[in-house]
Amino acid sequence: MPDIDLSDHEIAELGPMLKDIEDPEVLRELLAAEAGGLDRAPVIRLIEDRIEKAETVEEGESRPEAADLTELSVADVANMVRDIDDAETLRTLLEREREGRDRDSAVTQIANRIESVEGSEERDEPVETVPPEEKHPELDHPTNEKQWVEGTVDGEYRDMWVYCETQAGELVDVSREMLGKARELMDEYNRRYESDERVVAVLVGADASDHVEAVVAHGADLVVYHEDERLERFRHTPYTEIVVDMMRAGGGLASEGHASVDWKAYHEPRYTLFPATNNGRDLSALVQGALDSGLASDCSGLYIESEMISNPAKVGTAGDKTEFERVMHMKRPDFSGFEYSTILCIDKPDRDFHPQGASVIPGSFDVPEPEPGREAAVVEYEMSLDADWFEVEVTDAERLDGGVDLSGHDVVVAVGRGIGDDPTRGIELALDLVDAFEDADLGLSRGVITSSYAFDSHVEDYVAEERQIGESGQVVEPEIYVAAGISGAIQHKVGCDESDTIVAVNTDPEADIREFSDYFVEGDLFEVLPRLTEAVEAGRLAPVAEASDD
Repeated sequence: MPDIDLSDHEIAELGPMLKDIEDPEVLRELLAAEAGGLDRAPVIRLIEDRIEKAETVEEGESRPEAADLTELSVADVANMVRDIDDAETLRTLLEREREGRDRDSAVTQIANRIESVEGSEERDEPVETVPPEEKHPELDHPTNEKQWVEGTVDGEYRDMWVYCETQAGELVDVSREMLGKARELMDEYNRRYESDERVVAVLVGADASDHVEAVVAHGADLVVYHEDERLERFRHTPYTEIVVDMMRAGGGLASEGHASVDWKAYHEPRYTLFPATNNGRDLSALVQGALDSGLASDCSGLYIESEMISNPAKVGTAGDKTEFERVMHMKRPDFSGFEYSTILCIDKPDRDFHPQGASVIPGSFDVPEPEPGREAAVVEYEMSLDADWFEVEVTDAERLDGGVDLSGHDVVVAVGRGIGDDPTRGIELALDLVDAFEDADLGLSRGVITSSYAFDSHVEDYVAEERQIGESGQVVEPEIYVAAGISGAIQHKVGCDESDTIVAVNTDPEADIREFSDYFVEGDLFEVLPRLTEAVEAGRLAPVAEASDD
C-alpha cells in the first residue's frame, strides 16, 4: 500500500494523490483503511470512483474510442479529452456526445480541445499581443490611467504577505490560521528552493501595535504595521491605500519616500493571503486590483508546486509548453458537488501577474500553537493619510457583543429551506433542540438568509447572516451537527464537513447531504425535530455520538 495516511488529508488533497494510483488492489486497500478509520462518505466515494476507472484501464476500455460518454460526467469528459492530441478522435467524440446526451458543457470541453489541438498544428509563431486600449479604442478603458498594467515584466517578487484582520480590538482566529498555513508553506518553499523568503504579517488599525507580539508568535518573520486612531473601523479607501503602499515599498512603483527601505528590496510580494470575512473579501479584491493581479476568492486549500502550462496566451507560442515554478495552487469548492477547482495566477510573456493572491475561508486551517519568544523584524510603516479618505464621519455606532461565533460549540443545529412551510415554527423547533443540549447554538443555510420568509418578531433576531454556515459563512467542527431541511450543496458542505457526527433530516431521500452525513432521517423536520429534542432530554442521543466516534 502506498505511504498515504488518509486521515491526514482532506478530500481536496486526496483527489490529486489518488489520481496517480493505477493499481485497483492498492486502491481497495486504501478504501478498507478509510472505511475502518474516519469513514468519510465523500472520500469513500472518491476512492470507489478511482477504483472503477482503474479497473476500466486494466480491461482495456480506457481508449477514448471505446469510452461510453453517456456513463461519464462532464468532469470525466474534460479529463479524458485533455490528453488527446488527435483532432479526428476528438471530432468523433464530439459527434458521439451530440448524438447521445448532448450536454452543452461536455460539447464545449471537446470543442475547446479541438481548437487547441488544431491551433498547435497550424501555427508555431508567437501570439500577437495587443493592449486592450489599442484593440478596442472605442471603449473607455480604466487602464489608460494605469501605465504599469502592461509594463511590469520580469519584476522581482518575494515573500508571502498575510493581512491580519482585527475586530473589536482582537486578532480574529482566521488571521492565526493563515499565519500558520503561511509558515508551513514558506518553510517547505525555502527547503525546496534553497531560499530564505519570509512570512510578512500586515496590521492596520487604531491598535495595530497591540497585536505585533501575537502575529510573531504565530509565525511571522516580519511585521509591517500602520497605526492611526482614525482607522478604528474598517474603511475601504484608507485600508486599501495603506496595504498597497506597504506592498510596493522598495520597488519600482513605491510611493514618495518609500523607494528605498531597509526591510524590502523587491517589486511586490510573491504571494498574498487575506481572510474571506466581510471586510477581508472587500479588501482582498481592492488590493489585488490595485496591484494589477488576480484573486482566488474563498479558498480552503493552498499548496505551492510547479505547473506545466500550454495555454498560448501564457507561454507566448501556440503548441509550446512551459513549466512555471513556484505557483500557488489555490483550491476552492465549485458548483458540481464534491469537486474542487484549482485556481492559478500565471504570468504572460508581456505581463506579470503578481502577487498571486487568495482569500481564505475561516476555519479552513488549524490555528497553530503560539511560539512564545519567537523573534521577528518589526516595521512601523509611516505614511500620510489623505483627509479625503475620511470624508464620511461616523458620529455614533453600536457594536454587537461579540457577534455570533458558532465554531466553539459541542453541537450546532442548522436549518435550511425545509422550514419554508412555517418559517417561525421551524426556527422555534430548532431553538428547542439547541436548548436541550448543554453547549449548542443555531446555524442557518444560505437559503434561509436569502429567502423572503416572514418571521415573527420573537425569532427574527436569530435569522442573521452571521449565523450562516458554508463557503460564504462560518466553518464549524462540532461533535454533533444537526442539518434539518438542508439539501447539502457543496457550498454548505464546506462549512460542516469536518463535524464529528452529522445528523441530517430531509424529506428527499436523494438529497446531496445524505452522501456525507453519518445518520440520515427521511422525514419532515416539523415532525422529526420535536422527537430529537425529546431524545436529547431523555439522554437517548448520546450513544449516537459515541458510536460515530468509534
